[in-house]
Amino acid sequence: VQLQASGGGLVQPGGSLRLSCTASGFTSDNDAIGWFRQAPGKGREGVSCITTGDGSTLYLDSVKGRFTISRDNAKNTVYLQMNSLKPEDTATYYCAIDRFRTSCSGWVREDYEYEFWGQGTQVTVSS
Repeated sequence: VQLQASGGGLVQPGGSLRLSCTASGFTSDNDAIGWFRQAPGKGREGVSCITTGDGSTLYLDSVKGRFTISRDNAKNTVYLQMNSLKPEDTATYYCAIDRFRTSCSGWVREDYEYEFWGQGTQVTVSS
């Protein structure tokens, strides 16, 4: 499985970015796919997840109401629309997938282990 992420960049506080992730290789019709991030000197933090089956979603509390995850199953692509960005959102964002899952349960737990993840894309929020 390969995951190709794009869309990061430098944005001012209050700005927006949209991340994209395209999955290739062996995936199923019922996967949990989404994003985690890691800031310098900090551990991984699950941000958001969506299931490719019924489209159920899960968000980290600190991004609820600001970030929206969506998917296009025909393109094997998942998106993360990030609005009202804050300096504390600065991190490298990684696209990740757990195959053969019908739920995003646990995705934002500190000890969650993702099955596959791709190279990250840097998001910097600064004035």
